[in-house]
Amino acid sequence: MTTMRNGTIRGADGPPPPRAGGNRLVGAALIVLSLIAALSCHSILTTWLPADRALYREYKAAETCPTRRVIPRAEDCLREVTFTVEGARKHPKGMRATLLGPEPFPRMVVPFGDRGPVLSGLERGDRVTGTVWRGVVVVIAEGDVRQNSADAPRDEPQMTAAFGTFAGLLAALALMFGAVRLVRPRDPGFFTWQPYGKWLLIVTGASCAVVGLSTVWTGLPWLLVPTVCGTVVAITAWFLHRDLRLGRVGR
Repeated sequence: MTTMRNGTIRGADGPPPPRAGGNRLVGAALIVLSLIAALSCHSILTTWLPADRALYREYKAAETCPTRRVIPRAEDCLREVTFTVEGARKHPKGMRATLLGPEPFPRMVVPFGDRGPVLSGLERGDRVTGTVWRGVVVVIAEGDVRQNSADAPRDEPQMTAAFGTFAGLLAALALMFGAVRLVRPRDPGFFTWQPYGKWLLIVTGASCAVVGLSTVWTGLPWLLVPTVCGTVVAITAWFLHRDLRLGRVGR
């Protein structure tokens, strides 16, 4: 054993032992991160998800607006308005159409999530029919071709559930790694970023994204998202920990 100039003690054949104070500080930071992620998970699953589902139900239940002499800007019904296209931006970073119409919709900027069948062909001066709900254009149509805008409510709770599931799993991982560093600051074992934490975070993000998108495309219930993602991460954590313990994976 040798003594370095800065006062640390180092074994002859290895690095200096980990600093307990630094590990405790990291552990405390992970606990704080776990709390923030848990609160985010709770907010997403109890506020954001129900609100989106309620908004979609209200949108689907909306009826055609009655004829009125004075039209309010925001109505709980669906009103079709004829617009003239002032311009259309089709760049992937900001797809939108600027529409000119009668009062109370003299100029409407309508965002889109993709080029779609209508936006892709829009040119300045084109005439389109826009469906307005609660003061925003939710659908534009050119002839028989229709396209939803980015403001149109969607029945996609699976992706919202995926965000909430990721936050919940991140909270669990941060709590686990943080608690180990607080309890065993000099020997956290395998509960370090490389490779255990890194791979668990990658698997968590990838599984939530893949399962979320797959359930949206197939129309499967959103409750499958936390169930499948949680199972995948738990199995991965167990197998990776076993392989690390048996020396099958390099640290």
